[in-house]
Amino acid sequence: MTRRPRRDLLAGLTVAIVALPLALGFGISSGMGAEAGLATAVVAGALAAVFGGSGLQVSGPTGAMTVVLVPIMAQHGASGVLTVGVLAGVLLIALALARAGKYMALVPAPVVEGFTIGIACVIALQQVPAALGVPTPEGEKVVVVAWTAVLDFAARPQWWAVGIALAVAAIMLLGARRWPTVPFSLLAVVAATVAVALADLPVARIGELPAGLPAPSLGFLDPAALTSLIAPAVAVAALAGLESLLSAAVADGMSVNHKHDPDRELFGQGLANLAAPLFGGVPATGAIARTAVNVRSGASSRLASLAHAGILAVIVYSAAGLVAKIPLAALAGVLLATAVRMVEVGSVRAMVRSTRGDAAVLVLTAIATLVLDLVQAVVLGLLVAGALALRAIARHVRLDAMPIHDDLPGDHTDQELALLSEHIVAYRLDGPLFFAAAHRFLLELSEVAHVSVVILRMSRVTTIDASGALVLGDAVARLRHRGITVYVSGLKDGHHKPLRALGVIQRLADEGRVFATTPEAIAAARDHLHREGLVPAAR
Repeated sequence: MTRRPRRDLLAGLTVAIVALPLALGFGISSGMGAEAGLATAVVAGALAAVFGGSGLQVSGPTGAMTVVLVPIMAQHGASGVLTVGVLAGVLLIALALARAGKYMALVPAPVVEGFTIGIACVIALQQVPAALGVPTPEGEKVVVVAWTAVLDFAARPQWWAVGIALAVAAIMLLGARRWPTVPFSLLAVVAATVAVALADLPVARIGELPAGLPAPSLGFLDPAALTSLIAPAVAVAALAGLESLLSAAVADGMSVNHKHDPDRELFGQGLANLAAPLFGGVPATGAIARTAVNVRSGASSRLASLAHAGILAVIVYSAAGLVAKIPLAALAGVLLATAVRMVEVGSVRAMVRSTRGDAAVLVLTAIATLVLDLVQAVVLGLLVAGALALRAIARHVRLDAMPIHDDLPGDHTDQELALLSEHIVAYRLDGPLFFAAAHRFLLELSEVAHVSVVILRMSRVTTIDASGALVLGDAVARLRHRGITVYVSGLKDGHHKPLRALGVIQRLADEGRVFATTPEAIAAARDHLHREGLVPAAR
């Protein structure tokens, strides 16, 4: 239990004030309506606060989730969105039980940053119709929808809507710079609503809202449509897990000694997404902006995020009539300002300047988020980041010719050492011998010439995969074909398995050419050269 209930309740009130226009705006942007956004903020916000793995996290509808829901709404309607929410909740609970939370931390920073930039662009484009005061055109691609809205506006300009949206966005952005703790989003929306009512301006409003949450129901479920909704549900679950854990990590960084439990967080988000659709809510995630406000406002326990949900519930039951009068253009201005504030210019600039690879991943992920869907963008970013990481690792694999003097057993004259060096070359492999580096290794080893024996020193090989094992076998076969005898030394215990499974090392082992140490391999090579009459017998 919290030791500072008053501060937590005050933080919850502050977050609720910030969350109200966002919940309304994201509900409308998803196509499900303002009431769906409020239901999500109340139901999902409360359940995630109680059962989630972060004591500071605030959950509800978010811009990133809205971006995913728009095409689902267009293809499957409201029942499809609600069904996807339930399925995503089940998937998140399964991920929590499988303890998959720790793997979300493996997403590279450039992917997250590019993803965030792309989402900000999509959210801004989604607000274009409401900000211009025109009906939202049909379509799934936000760029096309925004352009169609611009053409509609050009034919029938609605300057009042434009002025309201720009004024609200400007108040939020400029006010937050000077007084960051003041909830300018709510103040701007209230001011716009009052001005529109007093002047009776011809702009669209939210419209009538139900005075309370509907009774829980599963009436939207259509068993015949479940198979077609599995893929969208996977996308929603992946996004909910990724964004929630990212938000929880941000909260940890902003607090002194708080640390979230990633698996419990997935479980809490799963319950939240399982329950919210029963009340007509859209899928939810941890909300980074609201969580940051919660921490900055002095929250120290779950009471703050629970209070946020409770205060929004009171608004739903007691002030639905007032909320209905809010202009859509004002909410569009709130979301436009939110999109702008999502992009941390300093962080993006630093990441772009760090390496060309990081810059490429960031830009590619941002473009893919705008052009494709969010999950495809993240997968593409991960693939490119992974490929660049493998390329970097592969560059560290080395094949170095090593002098055999230090490892040669016994005392030898300079003449004997020179003679042995003419016939024996030892190569030390450093690093991982895997698919990304195997081809270069084969090319380098295949260039060996003018020797009778090659000793492969493998004590510094960190890992071997199937591709590396096959390439090693191919290199050995090529050397043998040219009449060069191959010895292997220093194989680690864990590396025998792939080599034996693919039959790479068996023939060398049967011929007695695999040794634990390099001196043993050199001694065997010297005996072999003596039998061939190339060097004198060991003294």
